[in-house]
Amino acid sequence: MPSEERHPPDDPRAWLDRARSNLIRAQQRHPNVYLEDLCFDAQQAAEKAIKALCIERGIDFPYVHDLAQLITLLQDEGQPVPDEVKEAGRLTRYAVFTRYPGLDDSVTEEEHEQAVEIAESVVRWVESHLETGGEPSDSRSDGDETIA
Repeated sequence: MPSEERHPPDDPRAWLDRARSNLIRAQQRHPNVYLEDLCFDAQQAAEKAIKALCIERGIDFPYVHDLAQLITLLQDEGQPVPDEVKEAGRLTRYAVFTRYPGLDDSVTEEEHEQAVEIAESVVRWVESHLETGGEPSDSRSDGDETIA
């Protein structure tokens, strides 16, 4: 990462590559890096992954950071979204307010870990759709239960 092959911006792989890059940064702890900045990268990973799926499905999307809004776009177009992916809406706050001093409370280690876990779930879910064109093999389309 980044791969030597760059994809055009209308290719979902370009967006997924960027999502993976943001996810890697979100996972990297360093004593001189604010957790808020890492949570921003987690939010960006989820956002870019969701937008990759929108592109793959031919869904026009606004350039917004509201993950719940983007997920609703997918659902409105008939894409089932599992509950763990819907949790990405919680990451929206990291898109703006935590990036600047004094606009939001400091992020705790637990919040950072949760943000990364949510972003990982979203990226995995989108990867499974881009690779297979459908649902991951171990998850139901309604997201309510896991199949063994």
